[in-house]
Amino acid sequence: MQTHFLDLNQLNDDEIMELIRLAIQYRDGKLVQLKRPVYFANMFYENSTRTHTSFEMAERKLGITPINIDPKNSSVQKGETLSDTVKTLQAIGTDGVVIRHKTTGWYEPLIDDERIHTSLVNAGDGSGQHPSQSLLDLLTIYDEFKKFKGLKIAIVGDLLHSRVARSNAEILKRLGAKLYFAGPDEWYPSDFDNFGEFTNIDTIVGKVDVMMMLRVQLERLNEDARESFTAVEYANIFGLTEERGSKMKKKAIIMHPAPVNRNIEIADSLVEAPQSRIFRQMQNGVFARMAILTSILKSKDLIAEDEYEDIN
Repeated sequence: MQTHFLDLNQLNDDEIMELIRLAIQYRDGKLVQLKRPVYFANMFYENSTRTHTSFEMAERKLGITPINIDPKNSSVQKGETLSDTVKTLQAIGTDGVVIRHKTTGWYEPLIDDERIHTSLVNAGDGSGQHPSQSLLDLLTIYDEFKKFKGLKIAIVGDLLHSRVARSNAEILKRLGAKLYFAGPDEWYPSDFDNFGEFTNIDTIVGKVDVMMMLRVQLERLNEDARESFTAVEYANIFGLTEERGSKMKKKAIIMHPAPVNRNIEIADSLVEAPQSRIFRQMQNGVFARMAILTSILKSKDLIAEDEYEDIN
């Protein structure tokens, strides 16, 4: 049973499917009751709209009291370490801390510290993992196809800097999907060869079941790369244009973790097209994160048993 939620790949297939089923039940109106007041702190060291508000909505729906802390206005600015910040929040009574941080693997030294017993939730670590995004993506794909094995899924764009790409590549490969990658050569991590095939978007757009487009993360590029980047050129070579969209299979879907750079990685007209599931992903994010938080609450024996019995 997981006290922390840091990497979806730490779960086995049955545990992942249990979270997906639980998220669906929450979406269908499932309610739980807590044994006592529960408090979670949310700390986002990087900008976020969807993940931050989605976690807060999930917390409120579960009856958890959220405590939102802006690192820019906290003792972090006075030099406080992440470890001491977590220990401070633990000392004042939080049951868990949701953290997004620019450092890949920010949680590794914390989970080895025996003095930290509050639960840690990874809301994104550098270019590492984004487990809650992966779970909501799996939920969105499962909604559509009721399976993962045998699906053909393309992940296209800034693969090097995307924690979404890495999280999804690892878990979808394990669940039996056939993966294809496309994007600029310089943004392709060589270890992705372990998960699928690197090709070009025009080769795969007509044969995949899912076109998962990625945001161009200009903020993670060096100055020379930002200055040489041209939106129109990128869209023409690597983006899901209207022409490419017209070649997709009729039952294929479009996904994107958002925020979307319209007319760069995806044509404006396709963002809310019938085949797009982008805003559905955002909706599913609340219920996926409710499932994640429930797994932690259960591990801490904070959910009333008579309310939890019919979740399984």
